[in-house]
Amino acid sequence: MHRVVAVIKNPSDEDFLVVRQAPPPLLPEEEYRNFLDSDLWDLPSAPLNLLDEDRRSETVIEGADSLSDVLDLRRFDVDAVLDQVFSEVHLKSTLNIRWSVWKYVKEPEFGPGPPDNTLFIHGVVTSKEQILEESCQWLAKESALALLREVQPSGTRVGPFVFMALFSDSNSGANCPLHYQEYPPGIRLVPMKSRTREPFHTTNLVVVVADDVIDQPNGSSFVAYGTTLLVDPGCSSQFHSDLTDLVATLPRKLVVFVTHHHYDHVDGLSVIQKCNPDAVLLVHENTSRRIGRGEWYLHRTLISGGEKIQIGNHQFEAIFAPGHTDGHLALLHASTNSLIVGDHCVGHGSAVLDFRAGGNMKDYFQTTYRFLELSPHVLIPMHGRMNLWPKRMLCGYLKHRRDRELSILKAIENGAETLYDIVSKSYIGLNTKLWLPASSNVRIHVDHLAYQGKLPKDFAMQKFQASCRLHFISRWLWKYLESRGIVKAIAVIGAGSLAIAVALINF
Repeated sequence: MHRVVAVIKNPSDEDFLVVRQAPPPLLPEEEYRNFLDSDLWDLPSAPLNLLDEDRRSETVIEGADSLSDVLDLRRFDVDAVLDQVFSEVHLKSTLNIRWSVWKYVKEPEFGPGPPDNTLFIHGVVTSKEQILEESCQWLAKESALALLREVQPSGTRVGPFVFMALFSDSNSGANCPLHYQEYPPGIRLVPMKSRTREPFHTTNLVVVVADDVIDQPNGSSFVAYGTTLLVDPGCSSQFHSDLTDLVATLPRKLVVFVTHHHYDHVDGLSVIQKCNPDAVLLVHENTSRRIGRGEWYLHRTLISGGEKIQIGNHQFEAIFAPGHTDGHLALLHASTNSLIVGDHCVGHGSAVLDFRAGGNMKDYFQTTYRFLELSPHVLIPMHGRMNLWPKRMLCGYLKHRRDRELSILKAIENGAETLYDIVSKSYIGLNTKLWLPASSNVRIHVDHLAYQGKLPKDFAMQKFQASCRLHFISRWLWKYLESRGIVKAIAVIGAGSLAIAVALINF
């Protein structure tokens, strides 16, 4: 997949054109209408689609030949892209703008879909007066950098295409030998293969390297001070050598922050402690109890939320964020108001809450509202792409969880008493192989309904809890085998074997 981004400049002062980005549609419920994300300004862009096999584009983009090994523009509908860009900035498509290649950026493999690679093209208009719409504005490079580095809650935001085009070189590899994406400034995401759940195959390792080394003041209020921060090193053992290479390039004063204990977030801890025995681990007490000494035998600093962390010129605040687990933490980057959310949110779909580790829906809702109060600029999950519309995403999670809870309550009111019956009636159409994680969510929702006093009086909680183990597993396994045609095959084989046995007896 490819996207074209246009860097449109004015020759007199080198200002560039940005467009107010359209937010996702509002949710219909009134209760979510007060949670609105602030304006996001970014470069105009459009998806790049293939032409029919017998067609070729004749539009000239200077320097396109240099991309021939990764992108043959002749096979794509470049005219449609330029028409959409002109439409966004309200320019006439008949304007004679000479376009040239600015840069080509390959996206890391965040998943679950293929990478969305970006071609930046550059063009110059004759005068600023050609742009008159309120949805467009000219922006100086210095102003853009200031907005990127110092974001106020609910303040104007500048998007990732501006940063990627004018300030970043995510393919340079400086201080990071692995393929990464940087946004906001200073926050690098390195998706690494991990033992995570589908549809994802990677965990985002967050890497922050100090631009300026600041001496730690006496009596500092920071719980940890360093020159490098790593968040959730969860790569699987096959990729430990990559993590070793990364740690070897980083400054030695290393702080490691873990959002929670699941193995796709801590599998790389043992590598870090071998490479850098001076590293400090920051972790919640409930998470620390679930991380063995084999994974981390060095010093641990237990935190509970509210603590400040300084990484050179970057300041962070730990946020207690239970729900996914009872020791789950998030991390707020102070200057850009960006929120690293662990597994509270994911880039696609929603995360399963781990009831075995204290995950529960009451805490999850409270944490979600806490995140909304922070008015973050961007949400950075540990699986999938970052989200530029945090409040809309968080409200979407609230709505999704509430809708699911209503469907579970309706199934119970209609007579469902066991875990299997509730899952089968409230997850209609879901692939049977996903019923196991769905069953975990149902158990958590039933507990939340009980906490709220919403369960019918005749609902037998003891009977439900008794159905959550062997009863559910056996019925689910039969249903799963049946859905794959295995039960029918077993029946055919069994009937055939019986016929042979009878024939042998009568022989």
